[in-house]
Amino acid sequence: MVSSPFDQSVNRDQTCAVKFDARKTVFGREDVIPAWVADMDFAAPEAVTRALVERARHPVYGYTLFPDSLYQAMMDWYQTRHGWRIEKEWILMVPGVVPSLNAACLAFAKEGEGVIIQPPVYPPFFNSIRQTGRTVIENPLIQEPGVDGESGQYRMNLDHLEACAAQTDARMLMLCSPHNPVGRVWSRQDLEAVLDIARRHDLVVLSDEIHCDLTFDDSPRHHVLATLARPGDKLVTAVAPSKSFNLPGLGLSALVIEDEACRRAMLAEFQRLHVLQCNPFSAVGFETGYREGAPWLDELRDYLKGNRDYVVQRVRESLPGIRCTAPEATYLMWLDCRELGLSDAQLKRFFVQQAGVGLNPGITFGEPGSGYMRLNMGCPRSVLTEVLDRIEAALRARG
Repeated sequence: MVSSPFDQSVNRDQTCAVKFDARKTVFGREDVIPAWVADMDFAAPEAVTRALVERARHPVYGYTLFPDSLYQAMMDWYQTRHGWRIEKEWILMVPGVVPSLNAACLAFAKEGEGVIIQPPVYPPFFNSIRQTGRTVIENPLIQEPGVDGESGQYRMNLDHLEACAAQTDARMLMLCSPHNPVGRVWSRQDLEAVLDIARRHDLVVLSDEIHCDLTFDDSPRHHVLATLARPGDKLVTAVAPSKSFNLPGLGLSALVIEDEACRRAMLAEFQRLHVLQCNPFSAVGFETGYREGAPWLDELRDYLKGNRDYVVQRVRESLPGIRCTAPEATYLMWLDCRELGLSDAQLKRFFVQQAGVGLNPGITFGEPGSGYMRLNMGCPRSVLTEVLDRIEAALRARG
């Protein structure tokens, strides 16, 4: 008997899903269980599917506007779920968070100037800076000592962040909140300190908050950075329904920018590239997720919490040489594999060749990720069990 709709297995093979159909290219074999790319293996909310089907019934798929109802659905969502009052004129609809990272580098820093990031962090943070000819300034997170067989929790190095911000060429900070891959929900105190540093050194802060809806009931409250800001703060907040409702393939997100000068600068970059055109299906999915997806999301969060706790238990009890700490948000587990004594290349081969599972190598999140692997737990419990069984068997065979 299926105890939860999220226990239902959905066959994604041959759907052009990156997570599944790129396995041969990424891992060299097609039979690995994919637990890497940050989308989930769950069917989207039924309300979203119904709305997309209804839109598809109209046989003309022409150039499309963003309706007022879309903006209102988003504004209502963030007011209700996060206590964040957004004005429509602050919203800039964009084709994704990663394009926004690149646009922000172009808008707020000149070639050769610095952008601060906090590794280990989502790889496009690095790529957007380097590909636009800007300079990466690293403010690594600090990992506390682990206890009771778990890896240590991470915290910001605020003193070092101050020193980074004081560099004469520093122009911007890219903040990941909640943090991918370490799963931290930053405290109000931390976020206020970040804003204070940004004010002192005239930094623009881009806050990537696309995982903000995926916290757990035993986690600290997520504070949207913009709710702590003051008038005049140079702040760009990136949000999207893509992680919340498993819609990343629809390719639509939003930037919320209260400061008019920052908003104009970002808009100019997207207009220059002519990438503001609306897709009729992405608009429908975006609005419907925010308008009707709350019950689905609440069930999802409960299910992910169960998956999270299951992984922590299995790692502690049956995966010697691997440690992890329960994330406070996201559906991503950050596995500390340093006790295995393998190089990063050997670690990837071990998981692919010996265990037959496809994870994200931690080194791709920056040098502080060396010796780690990122596991996507956004899948049915039965699939997650098979992933962990395979890893356990590979560790036993290794001796």
